[in-house]
Amino acid sequence: MTVNFACTVASKELLKRVFQNVNAQSCPLSYNFHMHTVYSDGKLQPSVLMEQAIAYGLKGLAITDHHTIGGYEAAQLWLEDWRWKNQGSQIPHLWSGVEINANLLGAEVHILGYGFDIKHPYMKPYIQRQCVTGEDYEAKNVIAAIHEADGLAVLAHPARYRRTLFELIPEAARFGIDGVEAFYAYNNPKPWKPSTIETEQVQKLAGEYGLYTTCGTDTHGLSLLQRL
Repeated sequence: MTVNFACTVASKELLKRVFQNVNAQSCPLSYNFHMHTVYSDGKLQPSVLMEQAIAYGLKGLAITDHHTIGGYEAAQLWLEDWRWKNQGSQIPHLWSGVEINANLLGAEVHILGYGFDIKHPYMKPYIQRQCVTGEDYEAKNVIAAIHEADGLAVLAHPARYRRTLFELIPEAARFGIDGVEAFYAYNNPKPWKPSTIETEQVQKLAGEYGLYTTCGTDTHGLSLLQRL
C-alpha cells in the first residue's frame, strides 16, 4: 500500500524543522527542494531521479514539476517499491511539491508548494498541467490554496524576476508566504554553489520577515547536481 507521507502532521513538522536548518552546504547532497522531471520540462524520469537521490545520500527532497504532481506520484510509487525490496536501508524523505506561476506586483513569479495534501480540492486548479488565470493566478490566492491544503509556500529564485527581490519578498510575506529560496545558483556554476550576493540579500530579508530559507538546484537536465 502506498503511504502519502506528505499528508501527515509529522511530515509537515519535519519539513519545518529542515527548513529552519537549511544552509549553503545543505544542497545538493543533503537536501534538494527544486527539481523537474519529464512530467513537466525536465529530462529525468522520476525513477532515475530517485535512484540518484539515493546514490547521493539525500536526506530529503521534493519534486517540483510545473503545475503537476505526476512526477511526484511516480517517484513515490517507485520509492515505496524500492523500500520494500531494500528493507532496513536509509531512504530520503519525499515531500509533495509543485511549482506554480503567479502574479505578484504585476510580475510573473513562481511559487513552490511543499508538503500539501495532493487530494485537497484547493490544489486542483494548480495540478492540471497548465497555468491558471484570473483570481487563481494571483499570488495571494496561490499561497492561500497551499495553506488550505496544509502545505508550505515558498517564493522560488526571488532574484530572477522583472521586479526586484526587495519588492517581491516583502509583498509575498504580506500575503503569508512561508519561505524564500535563498540558496540558488543563478549562473549555473560547476560544481553547484549558491550565488553569494543574492543569497546574502535573500537571507537578510528572510530574517526581517521571519521566513524559512530553502535550497534547490532547479534541475532540468539529467543530474540532480546541476540546473542544466
